[in-house]
Amino acid sequence: MSLRSRINTPEENGSRGEDGHLVASYRAKLLEEIDLAEMSSLAAAERRARLERVLGHIISREGPVLSTVERSQLIRRVVDEALGLGILEPLLEDASITEIMVNGPDAIFVERGGRVEQLPLRFPSHDQLMQTIERIVSTVNRRVDESNPMVDARLPSGERVNVIIPPLSLTGAILTIRRFPRSFTLQELAGFGSLDDHMLYLLAGLVQARFNIIVSGATGTGKTTLLNALSGLIPDTDRIITIEDSAELQLQQRHVVRLESRPPNVEGQGRVTIRDLVRNSLRMRPDRIVVGEVRGGESLDMLQAMSTGHDGSLATVHANSAEDALMRLKTLAAMSEVEIPFEALHDQINSAIDVIIQLTRFADGVRRITEIALLDSHGSEPYRIATVARFNAQPMAADGRVHGRFEYFPIPRRTADRLYMASQPTPQAFGVAQSADQLATRVAR
Repeated sequence: MSLRSRINTPEENGSRGEDGHLVASYRAKLLEEIDLAEMSSLAAAERRARLERVLGHIISREGPVLSTVERSQLIRRVVDEALGLGILEPLLEDASITEIMVNGPDAIFVERGGRVEQLPLRFPSHDQLMQTIERIVSTVNRRVDESNPMVDARLPSGERVNVIIPPLSLTGAILTIRRFPRSFTLQELAGFGSLDDHMLYLLAGLVQARFNIIVSGATGTGKTTLLNALSGLIPDTDRIITIEDSAELQLQQRHVVRLESRPPNVEGQGRVTIRDLVRNSLRMRPDRIVVGEVRGGESLDMLQAMSTGHDGSLATVHANSAEDALMRLKTLAAMSEVEIPFEALHDQINSAIDVIIQLTRFADGVRRITEIALLDSHGSEPYRIATVARFNAQPMAADGRVHGRFEYFPIPRRTADRLYMASQPTPQAFGVAQSADQLATRVAR
């Protein structure tokens, strides 16, 4: 096979071994030509430019005549192997890709536009994949080996990385990189079809009126994106403390304090959990607390903060419905070392939570708000969930899209009064319920 064919279509021609050997060969020649001590003193951009220039001379001297495009492709692949993450580098630069999933050296998947697709790419060998993984985790002073086969970290550029290797993974080394797109406003999300203008005005009023809001949804439904958009509506005068496992929120207000949990070090020491940060934040005079995701005992501290003077706080939770979100919050709160009866946790949730926003990712990849629910119960009463907005989906159409419409229901009088006292209007599309019979309520325990 010609050099040109191996550069352009290595996978289509089944030449993974030849292609890997080609790149490795030029990489070895490149290392022979450069001064490593000199290279280490250069900035990253200068280092890449120097390697590309040296490699260009090597190809001109020893390689066949290539077109400009073919020459650039070869130089990039070799330099990416030497400095970056090899075949993953172009994927990280593709703004349309939100997730990269490597299932061993032979299978690479990406999520683009809400849909997962497999790419015709592969690593030359398992050792090359492990070398890429080690290069990634070393940037955050972590290591991965048989004694520490799982790593969860955030790269300096903001991507969240999870690694699991054999013997825990029977598929080979698994690498998952989640990229976080730029922050979107509620207006932009409405343009994508995630909500409509009536729901936008309602959510804006609920945030301004300091309602405690839980964003619920499964993995990949856009919880963090919506949380970021809602946080953007918080007044600039409020002191906001954000608490996250991996810093993803991008608030633009001037008085924002960002806290991030810390995993244990190599010796297993120094771990700082979300719960530690929530407890500490209560001593930092916050007006509002925004928790990226509650997934453990910190749920109890978050509920207590919401019901003891920190109105207007926001958090996300993994759940498939508003009822599931309430049940999960109760279960998570019970996971703390403080032994509290379920009945007391029930009362705490009724006191703390005002709004639950449920998100769903549909088969066409579009993420939509499928329900805005208000918790209209008190004390020890069963959870009384009042739906005020809902998306009614239709079966997938021939064009591969899921169509539907948003439906609105009256808002409880107590909620309308709180909006009025905060000088926030009640959108006319909803109206105010004059009696309990007009509410679209359901009971959960």
